[in-house]
Amino acid sequence: MRKSRKDRSRPVVALRDMVVFPGSRVPFVVGRLASVEAVRAAVEEDSEVLLVMQRDPAIREPAPRDLHSVGTLARIVAETRLSDGNYKLVVEGLCRARITAVVKEQVHLSAQVVPHRPRSQAVPREDEARTRIQAALDEYAEFRGAPAEEGSVELPATKPLAVACDELVVQLPLESDRKQEVLEAFEPEERIAKVEALLDAEIDTLRIDRHLNREVQRKVSKSQRDFILHEKMKVIREELGLAGGVADLEQLRERLEAAGLPAAAREKADEELARLEVMPSMSAEATVARTWLEWMIALPWKRRSRERRDFDEASAALHEDHHGLDRVKERVLEFLAVRALRKGKPARGSILCFVGPPGVGKTSLGRSIARATGRKFVRLSLGGVRDEAEIRGHRRTYVGAYPGRIIQGLKKAGTRNPVFLLDEVDKMAADFRGDPAAALLEVLDPEQNSSFLDHYLDIEFDLSEVMFLCTANVLHAIPPALQDRLEIIRLPGYSPGEKRAIAERFLLPRQLEENGLDEDRLTVSGEALDGLIDGYTREAGVRGLERELASLCRKVAARVVRKPDARVRLRTAADLKPFLGAPRFRAREAERAPEVGVATGLSWTAAGGQLLPIEAALHGGKGGLLVTGQVGEVMQESLKAAVTWARSRATELGVPESLFAESDIHVHVPEGAIPKDGPSAGVTLAVAVVSVLTGRPVRSDLAMTGEITLRGRVLPVGGVREKLLAAQRAGLHAVLLPKGCERELEEVPPGELEDLELIVVETMDEVVEQALVPLRGGRRTRQAAGRRRSAARSRGGRERS
Repeated sequence: MRKSRKDRSRPVVALRDMVVFPGSRVPFVVGRLASVEAVRAAVEEDSEVLLVMQRDPAIREPAPRDLHSVGTLARIVAETRLSDGNYKLVVEGLCRARITAVVKEQVHLSAQVVPHRPRSQAVPREDEARTRIQAALDEYAEFRGAPAEEGSVELPATKPLAVACDELVVQLPLESDRKQEVLEAFEPEERIAKVEALLDAEIDTLRIDRHLNREVQRKVSKSQRDFILHEKMKVIREELGLAGGVADLEQLRERLEAAGLPAAAREKADEELARLEVMPSMSAEATVARTWLEWMIALPWKRRSRERRDFDEASAALHEDHHGLDRVKERVLEFLAVRALRKGKPARGSILCFVGPPGVGKTSLGRSIARATGRKFVRLSLGGVRDEAEIRGHRRTYVGAYPGRIIQGLKKAGTRNPVFLLDEVDKMAADFRGDPAAALLEVLDPEQNSSFLDHYLDIEFDLSEVMFLCTANVLHAIPPALQDRLEIIRLPGYSPGEKRAIAERFLLPRQLEENGLDEDRLTVSGEALDGLIDGYTREAGVRGLERELASLCRKVAARVVRKPDARVRLRTAADLKPFLGAPRFRAREAERAPEVGVATGLSWTAAGGQLLPIEAALHGGKGGLLVTGQVGEVMQESLKAAVTWARSRATELGVPESLFAESDIHVHVPEGAIPKDGPSAGVTLAVAVVSVLTGRPVRSDLAMTGEITLRGRVLPVGGVREKLLAAQRAGLHAVLLPKGCERELEEVPPGELEDLELIVVETMDEVVEQALVPLRGGRRTRQAAGRRRSAARSRGGRERS
């Protein structure tokens, strides 16, 4: 049964940025599949279609919620199928229609609508409204600047004003949203008022635009006038041989007098000033000369900071800003002592270079040194610098030339004796523009920097009073020639105890203040801090620790905002879980019981020391050696040396020589996704191999480190303190160290490793004696080896069969 014409649904064509009004005839093209299908459905029925504008024209497939609630019911007057499948339509608006429901057909949308066909378009006092709108149209045309022959838009007198307003809105260049507002005005009085308000708003906008355009034109005219006058003045000065105003040049000369330039620099500046006097003031050469003179005036030729030489004040300032780092503080105090004995004269000594992983406080230590000495502080980041001119400056051959960053830093400091921190000297690079590391050789050499020559200034500048400091993460990336000029001070990182003290003294109070908290609202006990350090951070420095404390303070601040009387007391590590979640890290626990072929090594990373477990297994084969776990070339060579030493000591170890020929050794280093390399795992590899060959278990409470030679010598390695801290965190009781590492043990603070037994060895024989659990009687050892050899033979036979 066919529905009635009034209540049946109409196909919907969604329009982008377009509104069709009743009584208007509009051509347009539809191309979207849903619109094409809607046109086909309308043609099959009675050619009536609902045209409704999208809320967002960017949406390609609009849903019902993306359409306005009012559209135009229209009749398709003509449709033409184009070659690309689209339709070119000519539609005639019939009436406004309010959408009551939108349903999804197979492809297109259909809408239940309520057509609005007013019985009368007449309104009270229509003539007055028509007069006002016509006057507004005339003013609108005037502001738009319509040509006289076109005139303004005239309202048709033969049609009702409400209908004329629809036609008027179609003609005016209004935004689609404004036209939609007029379409949604069903009542004639409301529609006329809406159009009148729109015209008033457009007139106000055009009035403001005209005012702004006049102001811009006035300023442009003034700029043109000034330009012409300046050009005439330039010609007059050129005719008279003058480069600039006499008063301006006299002011430059007075500033040069007050700058206190040395004799050679003052002579060069006077020559440049004399050249400037005879140059055209607007020429590029005059600009270069004036800029050079400004740099000469701005540099601190004689301005110095008043140094602090009081030992007690300097020491108090260093201890106030940093916890620990006694060696660094001692070196700074030595510098002050030398300065005091030389009565302020510059001392020719090495340049301090702080080397350590990120977050240990290298940069902040430079600021503390500046505060302790009473000097200005300047920081220059050298990471990624490739151009030598960044250090020595650009030559004055073009307008954009400028001094090097050393001279720029001195200008910024305003004194000739600042603390100048060269950050990240290990991250410089070299290319076709030169090697900035080579340029630093002159800057950091105490024998040469008293006559440092910047290419832009072309005048020697004395850098001997500058206290240069350098920082780096790794030492091997610094060229050897540059290392020769540096006094290396290593910052290995902080122990858990030091991190706790830093958190209590510096980090936690700072985060409480930055997050609007106090100790009454948030209290963190020492045990909770230890849990935060062990479970949520794994680093040598304290940068990650501060981030976790900041996160904790933010979450507590959110709780306080919700409940102003909230008080948070964190007493244990378990109390951190509701705020920071489950611990992300845990120290690798040592094996509970001694096992054959499982040894615990110690490694050093940029984040500090870590345990390095190594596993070895023996199976039937032909004397092969297999290593897995992302092991680098150096570790593979250490493994080969360990196996060779074990074969050379087979008789003393009680291992039959035939076992090597009839078995394969497989060595695995866990965490295979992480690359590992370095010679310090040699001892651990040798212990794991000897354990699996002899059947003797390895002590589970012992960790070890050291490089091995073919003769069984144990050579010293680096990163001792970090490795000892890693063993302590894992709950080990003893650490096996090479004898050559005793010097590094002197730098470990007293009491830091009081629960850890340190075993010093020189040969692999001592290592085997200390690391392997002894068996009762040598016969039992040989019997165990014989059993493994028989098992290997039987497995090898099964494999061959």
